[in-house]
Amino acid sequence: MDKFLAFGIVGLSTAAIYAVIGSGLVVTYTTTGVFNFAHGAAGMMSAFVYWQLTIGWGVPVPVAVVLVLVVFAPLFGLLFARALAPTQGLGDAEKLVMTVALLSGLIIVARWIWNPNVSRTLPKFFAGERPIHLGPVTITWHQALTMLVAVAVAAGLRILLYRTRTGAEMRATVDDRALVGLTGADPQRANKVAWILGIELASLGGILIAPTVALDASQLSLLIVSAYTAAIFGRLSNLPMTFLGAIVVGCLESYLAGYLPQNEYLPGLRLAAPALLLFLALLLFPHGRLRGRDRKLSPVPLPTITGSTVFGVIVVLVGVMLATMLGEANLITYGQMFAFAIIALSYIPLAGFAGQISLCQLSIAGIGAIAYAHLAGHGQWWGVFAAMAVSGIVGALIAIPALRLSGVYLALATTAFAVVLDRWIFTLPEFHLFGLKITLFDQGSVELAGPHLFGLHLDSTAQITVFASICLALATFAVAMLRRSRFGRRLIALRDSESAYATLGGNLLLAKVAVFALSAAIAGLGGALYGMQLRSVTADQFNLVAGLPIFLIVVIGGLGAVGSGFFTGVTFAGPLNVIPVLWPSLTNLAQVLPSAGGAFFAGGALGEGAVAGMRQSFVPVLRDRFAGPLLIIGPIVLWVLRLNDIINGWLFTLGAVIVAVAARLWTRARQPKPEAEPEVPVEWWGIRRPWRAEDEEVLDRAVTARS
Repeated sequence: MDKFLAFGIVGLSTAAIYAVIGSGLVVTYTTTGVFNFAHGAAGMMSAFVYWQLTIGWGVPVPVAVVLVLVVFAPLFGLLFARALAPTQGLGDAEKLVMTVALLSGLIIVARWIWNPNVSRTLPKFFAGERPIHLGPVTITWHQALTMLVAVAVAAGLRILLYRTRTGAEMRATVDDRALVGLTGADPQRANKVAWILGIELASLGGILIAPTVALDASQLSLLIVSAYTAAIFGRLSNLPMTFLGAIVVGCLESYLAGYLPQNEYLPGLRLAAPALLLFLALLLFPHGRLRGRDRKLSPVPLPTITGSTVFGVIVVLVGVMLATMLGEANLITYGQMFAFAIIALSYIPLAGFAGQISLCQLSIAGIGAIAYAHLAGHGQWWGVFAAMAVSGIVGALIAIPALRLSGVYLALATTAFAVVLDRWIFTLPEFHLFGLKITLFDQGSVELAGPHLFGLHLDSTAQITVFASICLALATFAVAMLRRSRFGRRLIALRDSESAYATLGGNLLLAKVAVFALSAAIAGLGGALYGMQLRSVTADQFNLVAGLPIFLIVVIGGLGAVGSGFFTGVTFAGPLNVIPVLWPSLTNLAQVLPSAGGAFFAGGALGEGAVAGMRQSFVPVLRDRFAGPLLIIGPIVLWVLRLNDIINGWLFTLGAVIVAVAARLWTRARQPKPEAEPEVPVEWWGIRRPWRAEDEEVLDRAVTARS
């Protein structure tokens, strides 16, 4: 009994921290309509700043706490408010992209400032004081402090949100900003107060939990999964239920640590328990309307058969060029672009066509790599299809619970799935299930061999690179044809309105299972090719944090554009690797670029995506009688010169860029200048000229000015 009570106290103290962090998450969501995936990263940054002040610079603890909570946290909250302000009128996907970009970016910035290879610890508060003895139970002053803080936070939030005018303004802002403004309140001020308060609570939780764990950027940021679970218990709106959820999570972790049998299979279960509980809570609890939900959807381009074929030929040609020009080391680095491109391509039918947000695609790619490694250990040709089939089955299983989830809830469910794989499933040793021996990473790495095709064994890096480029070309063409098919049109209808799709006779379960399975199969193919390229892979290469930059770059390219897969592969394995080679001092800056680009897109700066803009720029070039052949023949001539060692790789790259720019400038110079559009009276807008998106704002401003 004494042991039970002791673990209960530990669980309650941990629950108090989760309650503080989770309540901050609920506050920002309830008042701004933005679910902040970077909430844990904000607490992580505050914990590192607190360490820097106390341990790094020797600032007294009380002064350091005041500096973090009174100076740093409010300023950080204002930064969040300013960064997320452009997403206020956007849909769930754009808000998600911005917060995921902040999560990924803050983790990289923390690793940039504080070397992750250096071990850092923080002492607990009042560590030198004698603990409190309550009968058989011993409570440290740090545990007592966390529980007192949680009680104070609960009382203070209740009073603020439901007993003050500021709290009423904060809650009303998300429902109707314009109406709140008419009452004389300031919606922007209410949002700023909400963000300051939310980040303040995240910072407070970060400082309290940091002395009990290692100061690691990823680990501290992903502790938010436990706070996610608490927030889902409260359905993202109910603070008392959020505190109850925190108690459940905290005690579950503590009792698993104390009573879980000691064997090689279960240690990861304790680490994955909050994510498993989050997944179950999402499935079992009813969910209300998503606050601030918007249905502003971007159009999905319709690729042509000719264009898709030409694009596939270009992809294969790029693969052949890389395989013949690069040495072994460089080819391993830059040849990964095709595998990453296929993993990125898996987002297009799932998120771009069907509107289903998933953050576990890289984890599913890891399943594909495992399946290929163990089912085709000697490179059997059918191993590639087996890896796709196994991954597709996993995707179909994810789709079944996803039937009742959408938007932020689906993103949370796929995040939980990825965390469970990271912390438990991928760490399992060999085990038997129904008499079948199953081996994953077996707490190490797995070896992958190139496939045997048409009597050839593709065992060299160059051969695998060409093979990967062919796979990417075929997969891209298949996704393009999917967009043109009846099923593709059904997926877009599903994205536009699930209820309307079902009302008109569509089978939601069948459609979701099919698109999840297809997307997972594509990701599994990318994982198998990635493993072949590297010859050996580990579980860490397929974790949640590693997959976030891929998701962000796909979004930058455009979720609806089939070319975004190749765009992501080139960006992820190209500039992000070239910049550190040319300018080693900019290595950390290069890693931040996907996050910066994702935030840039979420603010609406890229419109429909970078791929759509590039298509609009270069389609006229390819159609020009002079510039088109120049754009095609120029790189081929440079390639021949490189093969004969007349120029080196850098000159080839520079020459290809010059050819592309010259062809674009030539085409632009030859295009006729558009004639000035005649002035059309406002009453004829939409009749004598097409209706524009900005016309509504112009009319609203005019009506407001006259009234």
